[in-house]
Amino acid sequence: MKHFSKFILLVALFLLGSNLSKAELTKDPTTWTYEVKKTGEGKYNLIFHLKLKEHWHIWSMNPGGDGLQIPPSFVFKKNTNFTLKGKTTEAGAKKTETMDGVDGPVSFFENKVDYTQSIEALNNQKIRGTLEYQVCDESMCLPPTKKSFSFEITDATAVKIDSTNTDTTAILSANTDTVKKESAVTTTNKTPEDKPKSEDKNEVPKSIWVILLSGLGAGLAAVVTPCIYSMIPITVSFFTKKSKTRREGIINASFYSFSIIFIFAALGMLIVAAFGANALNTLSTHWIPNLFFFAIFLLFAFSFLGAFELTLPSSWTNKVDSKANTNSFTGIFFMALTLVIVSFSCTSAFIGGIAVLASKGGVWGPLVGFASFGLGIALPFTIFALFPSYLKNLEKPGGWQNAVKVTLGFLELALALKFLSNADLAKGWRLLDREIFIAIWVVLSILLGLYLLGKLRFSHDDDLPKNMFGVPFVSIPRLLLAISAFSFAVYMIPGMWGAPLKAISSFVPPMGTQDFTSNGGSAVHASADNATNGVQPPMKYADKLKIYEPEIATKYGLVTYYDLEEAKAASKILKKPLMLDFTGINCINCRKMEGQVWSHPEVMKRLKEDFVVVSLYCDYNNEMLPEAEQYDSKILGSRVETVGNKNADYQATQFNTNAQPFYFFIDEQDRKLAEEGYDYNPDVSKFIAHLDAVKAKYKELHP
Repeated sequence: MKHFSKFILLVALFLLGSNLSKAELTKDPTTWTYEVKKTGEGKYNLIFHLKLKEHWHIWSMNPGGDGLQIPPSFVFKKNTNFTLKGKTTEAGAKKTETMDGVDGPVSFFENKVDYTQSIEALNNQKIRGTLEYQVCDESMCLPPTKKSFSFEITDATAVKIDSTNTDTTAILSANTDTVKKESAVTTTNKTPEDKPKSEDKNEVPKSIWVILLSGLGAGLAAVVTPCIYSMIPITVSFFTKKSKTRREGIINASFYSFSIIFIFAALGMLIVAAFGANALNTLSTHWIPNLFFFAIFLLFAFSFLGAFELTLPSSWTNKVDSKANTNSFTGIFFMALTLVIVSFSCTSAFIGGIAVLASKGGVWGPLVGFASFGLGIALPFTIFALFPSYLKNLEKPGGWQNAVKVTLGFLELALALKFLSNADLAKGWRLLDREIFIAIWVVLSILLGLYLLGKLRFSHDDDLPKNMFGVPFVSIPRLLLAISAFSFAVYMIPGMWGAPLKAISSFVPPMGTQDFTSNGGSAVHASADNATNGVQPPMKYADKLKIYEPEIATKYGLVTYYDLEEAKAASKILKKPLMLDFTGINCINCRKMEGQVWSHPEVMKRLKEDFVVVSLYCDYNNEMLPEAEQYDSKILGSRVETVGNKNADYQATQFNTNAQPFYFFIDEQDRKLAEEGYDYNPDVSKFIAHLDAVKAKYKELHP
């Protein structure tokens, strides 16, 4: 009955709200309270308690995903009277799931989460700082919010805690060293604590299965490299001949295979222990680690192409090999460890790729990725131990295995470029614009095809096999791979002129880096027509934000401004209404609206011909405002320091909403051309009708 009453109430509220404007300010759904716990003489834990309203979530401090999620951060103002001990930690029922429009699984918290920072305090003092966070629900993310905090340590028996705009006090019990909260800092009216949703803490993310299968496939692929392939008949024969019975030989070979899996699984566990569950993914979004990965993959590629051999120190191999024997399980384990070390020159590139892929899988990613990789390598040893008669069917290692290494070398070169592209996008160097990146991949694919056909040779390659007439020939597998390489090159070529290449869109740089397209030309406002009309092309922030421009806008040459004043100037000259596109870099529904609605021919025609579009990114916080332009926002309750803060404050102040996407229409004099804005609604006909009404209103005001 309780749930039914709640349902009736929601229906009533929906019917009531359907007649009201949807352009309403969404209040921050967070409730922050603070606690101080004394953990020892001069030692304290500063604890931030966060409660979230139902349906809202906050990103984890290591969110994963595609690097666009904004995790919470805590900045403590420097003070010589206290010392931070370790990093701020988070605790709660963390979820890791995949979301539409996000590359890879993301981690987040619902309902509540605690953040703890350990300190050592020398005396009574105030500890100040700022916290910044972003919260989202199923349909939108609010702009990042920054708040100030202040902890006051008075003595061992009382601690006063306060925060901006409120009087927050906590009393520390002298007997129990616990804090009783008397009041809380809130950004909404206090409400009873929401009941947590049922969660399956043991739920395995879908990406884990991808990592498992990828690791298994990589392990099986590594088997055909010379380092491992040549070891299979030798090792299996060794076990079968040295063992007293066939059963003993199978047991020893199976333990040998298990040891391989264990060694690689231990490597995955070591990564988790050393770097944390999502540290690799966090590193993968920063330009410096991406340059490092670029260099590493280049090293692997050159090794596979025959420039040199990657090997671990021989002293390691000799020391481990001296302990390897079949007299005990310990000796067999060291035999497996010897194989892992000796085969490093062939498996290193696979290990690097698995490490990067596994970083997307949270706590279990590295463990599953490396264990499945070891399973792929170990499987042939177990199978041939069970069926030793099949050993005679194994071909001797030869030229075909060198061809496998060279093919992998080309693939490593292609992947290396992806890491360089990540760094390039992060820093805005524009070294690898989309068409340049695609051009290099096209060349690599063609060279690989030529190599597979025997037209390109490397130093360690053998001659192609010969038929009964002594004429070199290409095997069917090599021919099929060559056809695939050439076909891939042909598929990519249109991308140099703006084709979307959806099959590899997650690998190539965004369309915003494309300098020219085949249908619409360059997405630059300084066209010949505009130049004669004296229209200022997009200048302010364009060099930084153009790379985030919607693909559909670039494809059709839609001009997009990023600064309101520039757009107003263009609107005045062109005598066109302004469409304020409140959007975000990390806005899933923004991308959906652009892909589903903007892409419609009638919509795009109107946007290009009848409007001046200005995209105001509310989460673009890489560009700091000059000190003189920074201010405190009353409506946001935070400091406006960045371009994103400014856009978010403008949206909330002028239009009483902070949701994205949201489209408002004004003229150059800031007069509204529609009573309501237009939010996320993929109904094309409705959006067209809205645009036409705005255009008619503009003509009415500008006869």
